[in-house]
Amino acid sequence: MRLRYKLIAVFGGTVLVPTILFAISLVVIMRQKQNDPVLSYISGVPDIRDLAIRLALIIIVILILTGITLVSFIYREIALPVGQLSEGTRRIAEGDLDFEIEVPDVDDTMAELCRSFEYMRMKLKETTDKTLESERENRKLISNITHDLKTPVTSIKGYAEGLIDGVADTPEKRQKYLRTIYNKANDMDRLINELTFYSGIDADRIPYNFARINICEYFDDCVDEIGMDLEANNIDLDYSSELAPDTLIIADPEQMKKVINNIIGNSVKYMDKDKGLISIRLKDEEESVLIEIEDNGKGIDNKDVPYIFDRFYRTDTSRNSSKGGSGIGLSIVKKIVEDHGGRVFAHSRLGEGTTIFLEFRKYMP
Repeated sequence: MRLRYKLIAVFGGTVLVPTILFAISLVVIMRQKQNDPVLSYISGVPDIRDLAIRLALIIIVILILTGITLVSFIYREIALPVGQLSEGTRRIAEGDLDFEIEVPDVDDTMAELCRSFEYMRMKLKETTDKTLESERENRKLISNITHDLKTPVTSIKGYAEGLIDGVADTPEKRQKYLRTIYNKANDMDRLINELTFYSGIDADRIPYNFARINICEYFDDCVDEIGMDLEANNIDLDYSSELAPDTLIIADPEQMKKVINNIIGNSVKYMDKDKGLISIRLKDEEESVLIEIEDNGKGIDNKDVPYIFDRFYRTDTSRNSSKGGSGIGLSIVKKIVEDHGGRVFAHSRLGEGTTIFLEFRKYMP
């Protein structure tokens, strides 16, 4: 039975039934006046009779008005919110979360119920939106990885066929073919590693092994390793440090290496100068260490700089898909740095180069 019909029944029970019973009682009393001299006398006096009729009418009107007020209050304070909640439940069951429950501006149980329902709807919508966004990102990642894997796979097949068919008929050619196959296999391995690491980010399961590390000694080793790779790409490396030799930070050495390699890899990938230059500078910021990694590559447009650390963000000038890559390299950098309690930001000039800034708190014994 619908609530509105129940309210009508309540109205009938509280107003109409007493009114009818009151009217019947009056009729019965009037009919019995002949047998009762007092009633007969009262009913024969016009003023008393009129007064009794007026009182009866007043009582009836009061009952009706009271009933209407009571029913209206119940309908407004209970029926309407319950109707909203019922409609909201139906829409949620159908997968529609783009609506809003009107919460009564009072402090009672029904208002609290409406507030709780609206909070639940908002949380469900937030969770659903995140799930949909995650699904879109996963589809985009798979598309990027698939696209970027095709190039090295095609190259590996082509050069392998050249070796099988005897096209590489000299030791120099065979060495070149094998070197190319090796490099392309490394590209595939890098893409697969990014995919594996991304799934760890998405599930918030990145393994960290934090330790106190001497930042100067750490970068001395990094520079030696990076310098050899950059030299092969005709890129010079400039390294300087303003830090005290005993400066410490709390970090995971392996994940820090991933941060540095991703940034340097990006610089190499988008280097457009005949003679490239990458500068690494360590600066003292009193309570923190500032690491600047600057290149003289093609740079990034100012409008794109705030978004380069977003997952899958690409620009026509700085992260074109023709360069390869999954589009998550800098987002991995941001995730690792922030998990270390640090921050990362960038500055770039189109055509001149890009600087990535990493800031970490010093370890104070």
